Amino acid sequence: MKSMTCKQLGGTCDQIFQAETFEEIAEMSKTHGMEMFQKGDQAHLEAMKTMRELIKSPEDMSAWYAERKKEFEDLPADS
Repeated sequence: MKSMTCKQLGGTCDQIFQAETFEEIAEMSKTHGMEMFQKGDQAHLEAMKTMRELIKSPEDMSAWYAERKKEFEDLPADS
């Protein structure tokens, strides 16, 4: 089990996500983002705007995803 925060995943808060795989963490982050969107959280909305720009370039999005995945893989397991 490893942990990453919303901030580490491009968000704006200290919400912690814990999972065995990066794919699970990414899904948790996505769900969190949708919840923050529904609440109209301005900080998260700004972060989403940045992500929308990143998504416009498949190469940039792939690079971002690979960097976050490597960061996850390099993390030590939770104690």
